[in-house]
Amino acid sequence: MWNDQFETILRMRLPFLAPDEKVQEDLDLMAFGLDSLGIVDLLAALESAFDVRFQDEALALDTFRTPGTLWGVLSGLSDRSPGH
Repeated sequence: MWNDQFETILRMRLPFLAPDEKVQEDLDLMAFGLDSLGIVDLLAALESAFDVRFQDEALALDTFRTPGTLWGVLSGLSDRSPGH
């Protein structure tokens, strides 16, 4: 599963997710308020926080469909980063 930093960053961009609602791996991020501007903001926040760069192939809408998918892509990037 993902770490607290990832969940905090993600929650900040989901306006329709109640503070006490659990973030499930298959949660539909678009249904909870993640829109195209939110994706750009989320992308920048994740790149900064995890010191990674999303490659072109990871910039597909499907990458940002669920927390599980997004975390999988992000984890793969982190594994390939220098020093990891």
